[in-house]
This record gives sequence, C-alpha cells and structure tokens, in this order.
Amino acid sequence: MSLMSKLLMSTVAATVAISANAQPDKKLLLNYVKKAIVKNPQVKVKGVTVIESKTDKNLPGWSVLLTTMDLEYQKKDIHAPEMMFVKDGLVTGHLVDLKTGEDYRNTIKPTVPKKMYDDAHLLFGNRDAKHKIVVFSDPQCPFCKEVVPGIMKAAKENPSKIALYYYHLPLLRIHPVSGILTRVMHLAQEDGKKDVIEKIYSLKINPRETNTTKVLSAVQTHTGYSVSASDIDKKEVQEAIKADADAAGRMMVAGTPTVYIDGKWDEGRDGYKALIK
Repeated sequence: MSLMSKLLMSTVAATVAISANAQPDKKLLLNYVKKAIVKNPQVKVKGVTVIESKTDKNLPGWSVLLTTMDLEYQKKDIHAPEMMFVKDGLVTGHLVDLKTGEDYRNTIKPTVPKKMYDDAHLLFGNRDAKHKIVVFSDPQCPFCKEVVPGIMKAAKENPSKIALYYYHLPLLRIHPVSGILTRVMHLAQEDGKKDVIEKIYSLKINPRETNTTKVLSAVQTHTGYSVSASDIDKKEVQEAIKADADAAGRMMVAGTPTVYIDGKWDEGRDGYKALIK
C-alpha cells in the first residue's frame, strides 16, 4: 500500500449530498473530503481546489471533478489529486460499470494544461508542430522501453507534425536505478545531448542498482556521456525531477508510460502512428 493510500484510505461507496451544481459549494466539498476520503486522523485537510470539471459521454448527467486536496501530515504539506463524480446532489469517488467492471476513475484523465508545453520539456520536434504529445516515462519500465523509443523516433523524423514533451517519472520502488538515470537524462537534455536520452532506453543494468559510481560508469560506457555525482546531486536537478513528479500528480498519472496526444489521454499509447501516415 502506498503512503498516499495510507493517508487517505478512500472508500468505493462513499456518497454524501452536497449540491446539484457541477461546482459544489467549497465548504460542502471540504466536508465530504474530511468525512469520506481522508480517513487518517493525523492528516489535516486544509482545502480542496477544483482543477477541472468535465463530462463523459458514457456518464450522462454526471460531472467529473478533478481536484487537488491540500493536506498536512507530520508538519509537511501534501497536494494530493482526487477525482469526484457529482450528480443530483450526490458525490462519490468511484463509478463502476456493472457490465464491464470498469471503474471510470481509471479511464478519465485531466486535460493537459498549456503550461506543460514548455521548452524545458520539449525533447524532439518543433514547438509549433501540428500535434503535441506529452509522455511520462521511466527508462527502466519494460512497457516504456517498448513504446517510448517509437514516439521519440516519430517526433525526430516528423518535427513539423509532432512535438514531444518528455516528463520524468522514475518508479523508484520498482527501479531504484531510475532515480540516477533520470537525473542524468535531465542534464543530457540541458546539454543538448538528446541522443543520450534515447540510448539510455537500451541500457542494460540492474534495475535495483543504487551505487551512483557504477551507474554513471555504465551510462558513460553505453552512451559516451559523462557526468559526476555532484552534477546530478545539484539542487536544481533534484527540483526539476520533483517538479515532473508533481506534474504527474496533477495529471493523475498512475503508471508509465502515460501518453497524451493534443491534450487527451492516449490509452493505447500508439496514437502517434496515425499522426505520421
């Protein structure tokens, strides 16, 4: 169970009457979060912000609220994403299709905000390309290794059609080595060595390796790119990776690779192929 799950302990069937409007009263919404979502008494709920309100063709009459909960735990501020479904004065955190067993919480995603299309994250393609793709990825994730290099190649070869914006999301519990690799990748992009990022996807290394010296040596041998431990430990590098993780939270990203095309979630992760035909 993740730390966030322990903090929140949200329930599937929790519903309370709040408002018939798409934008519920903030006090009632806050009260719902306190009663139905945050179960840990050590967590203080300081506020709830609706980031986006949207509808879904499969859920007529329902409004989907994508929110951020401002929490405090052990004197630390935590900004946790939360999805809520609102209809006719009721709110719930989950809506499940009885026929398919599909939880709509897993299929509805936020719209990508324009601020995420910034030069710092533009990996390949032109900023004024016809289509914009956002990717959250971990270079050691097996699924990422299968999908992301293809998207990179497509953007490189079709710069006027695809602009690829890359966000680091190392899955440290599964691949601790990615904590080092993503910082190397960040520096490589800053140095204009974008080919290094591609090459790291084919790097064969123990995913649980945490010895920085060994990892940096393996990267240099495989890619020809050399950085020091002090380089990747710089505050600004660590903050950049954290900012990407925060962006993933804002976008309710649950795993890697997560792909968005022109602001919308690409569930199949292969939508880019249709853009270059």
